[in-house]
Amino acid sequence: MSPVRILPSIDQQLQQAATRKDSLTMGERSEDHAKEATQAFTKDQQIPIAHNGESQSKPGITFAAQEKLPKLPIPDLEATCERYLTSLDPLQTAREHHDSKKAVEEFLRTDGPGLQDKLKQYATGQSSYIEQFCERYQAQASRMKPTDNSKVVLNLNPFFLLEDDPTPARNNQVTRAASLVISALSFVRAVRKEELPPDMLKNQPLDMYQYSRMFGTARIPTENGCQIGQDPSSKHVVVLCRGQFYWFDAIDENNDLIMTEKDVSLNLQVIVDDSEELSVQDAAKGALGVLSTENRKIWSGLRDLLGKDEGSNNYDCLNIVDSALFILCLDYTEPKNSSDLCMNMLCGTSEVVKGVQVGTCTNRWYDKLQIIVCKNGSAGINFEHTGVDGHTVLRFASDVYTDTILRFAKSINGQAPSLWASTSPDPSKRDPESFGDVNTTPHKLEWDMVPELTTALRFAETRLADLIGQSEFAVLEFGHYGKNFMTSMGFSPDAFVQMAYQAAYYGMYGRMESQYEPAMTKVYFHGRTEAIRPVTQESVQFVRTFWAEGPTQNKIDALRKACEKHTAITKQCAKAEGHDRHLYALMSLWQRQVEADFSARTSRSRDGASTSTNGYSSPTRSEREPDPDSVVASPNRNSMISEDDTMPPGQSPPRTGQHSLPAIFADAGWDKINNTILSTSNCGNPSLRHFGFGPTSGDGFGIGYIIKDGSVSICASSKHRQTKRFIDAIEAYFLEIRKLLRQSHQRGKSEDKGASRAREAEEKRPRGQRLKSRGKVIGSDVTTNKAQDEESAVASDDDMGGYGFFDAGMLLNALKAKEEGERPAEKVAQRREVGKKLRLMEY
Repeated sequence: MSPVRILPSIDQQLQQAATRKDSLTMGERSEDHAKEATQAFTKDQQIPIAHNGESQSKPGITFAAQEKLPKLPIPDLEATCERYLTSLDPLQTAREHHDSKKAVEEFLRTDGPGLQDKLKQYATGQSSYIEQFCERYQAQASRMKPTDNSKVVLNLNPFFLLEDDPTPARNNQVTRAASLVISALSFVRAVRKEELPPDMLKNQPLDMYQYSRMFGTARIPTENGCQIGQDPSSKHVVVLCRGQFYWFDAIDENNDLIMTEKDVSLNLQVIVDDSEELSVQDAAKGALGVLSTENRKIWSGLRDLLGKDEGSNNYDCLNIVDSALFILCLDYTEPKNSSDLCMNMLCGTSEVVKGVQVGTCTNRWYDKLQIIVCKNGSAGINFEHTGVDGHTVLRFASDVYTDTILRFAKSINGQAPSLWASTSPDPSKRDPESFGDVNTTPHKLEWDMVPELTTALRFAETRLADLIGQSEFAVLEFGHYGKNFMTSMGFSPDAFVQMAYQAAYYGMYGRMESQYEPAMTKVYFHGRTEAIRPVTQESVQFVRTFWAEGPTQNKIDALRKACEKHTAITKQCAKAEGHDRHLYALMSLWQRQVEADFSARTSRSRDGASTSTNGYSSPTRSEREPDPDSVVASPNRNSMISEDDTMPPGQSPPRTGQHSLPAIFADAGWDKINNTILSTSNCGNPSLRHFGFGPTSGDGFGIGYIIKDGSVSICASSKHRQTKRFIDAIEAYFLEIRKLLRQSHQRGKSEDKGASRAREAEEKRPRGQRLKSRGKVIGSDVTTNKAQDEESAVASDDDMGGYGFFDAGMLLNALKAKEEGERPAEKVAQRREVGKKLRLMEY
């Protein structure tokens, strides 16, 4: 197996690709050209599942549109600043907002236009104006104090919890894991053979670059952050069981599967049996995966210790783990409820027995894509987030889950369709010589536990246990209604749910806070995400109206306006017309200029040499870039992996030397909007039970949610901020708003788009047909007053998380009084004297 190689920077790859036939000009790049490139393939190749037999596969469809996708546009500076102020306004008092407006005006007069010009110049010839700055943010986010592990385990590694396998025979650990491995390998094959149909959005192909960096990839820590390494020829899987490491080859040089599901099951059973020969306590003492949770600088030093002698046992073991296609984690525990399951998939469990950590947190390697399977067959995915978005891993999870169902169907009916354009030859019927140099028998990795590793492992585990102990998780599996009901009422489902978070939080704390939601920008070349800021003047008005005493229709009208505003902002951000990424790029450009000038002055003072800089040039290859000859090109285009949609712009850089921080970044509004209290993300489909991640700030919530046709799944996490109570408040809001909607909704109209329209025909049928009218009419909750009474009973005042509607008006009046003292009146009111005034002369 080849060693993992560090991927090159964007600038270096562009130099390597100077001879390619396409150009970087916008003339050849457009949505229409990208669509034409995909439509050149047949319908069978675009949608393999639509046919039953083997297609005449034409490799190349996966990345066919890459060279035609439009580049990410740089927004207009004044428009960005206007959007920024609009997002800040509902979070500030009048005085605070006045200060922010002054700062923005100064920025537009002074630093802004110059930075905008430099950004446009920098972006010429680049894959994306933001991508390398995101990479820089990733490095900065990883340079943490040694006691802070949360950036890796909770913030940079989200999770998916898969639905149970619908075939009962697979709902135990070994069979479920083997099934998932086979489906995952089929996905790997489709990507490498470029047969995976591209992601589409309204017939528009999306960027597929991230798929080329999903497998055989590892996050490599360095002194200054992280880099992404990859072995593009990887063909083995690493299995973690009770903290012990095993591996075996799973595909051949042609990326065809070399094992059947039965073969994989046998391997996994052998691994489980072998791992049980060591007690959990003894195995935990050598569970090196815990080190991947460490501070990046510490972990980098420990990796240097492991790999200092090329060809040594530890060097080879580390390389086998780094270069694996993915990690399969077999946990020995069975979480009993959804909250515990979510916690297990995100960070593992922490359980200390006789001073030794025996929880599943030791059975992980957080620098890679991980498939996790519990003892009872519950399964999930924990993914390294630096190089891939949730949308990309969602496609992987969905296809893997779908393939497990279709393979079961095919075992019943051989004519059942396949998800793949082509499939591997049956391993049981192949000539043994055709497999080449492969090792299908499991091998156990036995690390040399030198004293430095043993000590580091102990400290890493105790810090991780601290982090897990500081965090709590709560889930809501809301089954009363979902997408169908929301759309039938005329609302965008995502906007509808976003308003629930704001209303629930306001009901608990009486204030609005900075909220974040990512919008996908993969319609552009190497697009990732843009930040939606869901708190708007319209949402504030809705929340206040909702909590006030007033007509039902007023509340519904306010909700509709807030949802329409949210939908408009989402569409705007999907077109890369937000403000977060643009302003972060400008701040990064300014900081790079400061650092370049500082380096130049330091160099001149040290050796008298003169170093020139244009303020936005990249570091030289000798400083940080690997040899380009050591890197294998990615399909059609290369680019450095960047950090993704948990990308708050970070803290403002310090004032350095003669450079003063631009006014917009020195203003308190910049820190306020980037201190995200409600970090939310909508990512999922029916293949998932839950999706989640950790909070992005110490006093915030991390909220992952999935909106299904008839339900909503929410997983919330925080550092013990009454997470369960917050979830309960969201549930109460959902029930209350449904009651209000039904009160204002036109009776007799179906609320569910999936419901039969036969009821409408029944209502229109002439009365008096003897046989058709026999019997007593029962249960029609959209046509009887009884249903409304029942609904009122379900969503009573007592369900509103401690704040019923009997006191909502009092709550609002108190909040209004507070705000009227803050916002409209700029003068500070003189405090009146309260209490008895003591006479100092008596002392």
